[in-house]
Amino acid sequence: MRRDIGEIEGERERERGRRDFPEISRRYEEYAYVLDFFPLTSPHLRRPLYRTSGAAHLLGELYFTLLEAALKENVKVVIGERIFIGKDPRDKVAYIIGRIRFKDLTGTAQAELPTIVEKVVKDREPWFIEFFNRAQALTPRMHSLELLPGIGKRYMRLIIDEREKKPFSSFEDIKQRTGMAYEPSKLIAKRILEELSDENPKYRLFTRGF
Repeated sequence: MRRDIGEIEGERERERGRRDFPEISRRYEEYAYVLDFFPLTSPHLRRPLYRTSGAAHLLGELYFTLLEAALKENVKVVIGERIFIGKDPRDKVAYIIGRIRFKDLTGTAQAELPTIVEKVVKDREPWFIEFFNRAQALTPRMHSLELLPGIGKRYMRLIIDEREKKPFSSFEDIKQRTGMAYEPSKLIAKRILEELSDENPKYRLFTRGF
């Protein structure tokens, strides 16, 4: 199906905006957080697993990828634990079963997701500060900052005005200099949750499409 000029130009604008975001050199997840885990007998398993102790639902640290992983035999994990899932030998994960959608997470995983997303955002504060310092317009009428819940035109202009004077150095610095009533980390976490729960958002700032 042919796409119209407006749709193509919109994609180009989004790509131009993304180039101004902080760079991440890796294209895959190396670490993830445990959202939930369950034994081989669990009805949540979507396929049979062999020579494992069960499976876990995970949240990737860089791209907030939702994953299902098979756990090695005789290993234990706890919810909220940060585990290695990269290419080198893994101590707890046997293999990655695949990506999953938000709707396929267990009830426990969905309930734990907001807390763990916010923790990751706070742990990666310098990266997200660079987002505030470098984020650009997505279209002539929409700035990427406006996609954060609670940030409209007024706060968007305040953020841009303040960062032109001096780059922001912390979430607290953003809040103090703009008079923002919300915690910046919570706004980012809420946006990430929106992107994860919506299977086809118009824009993705912090996550990758399924």
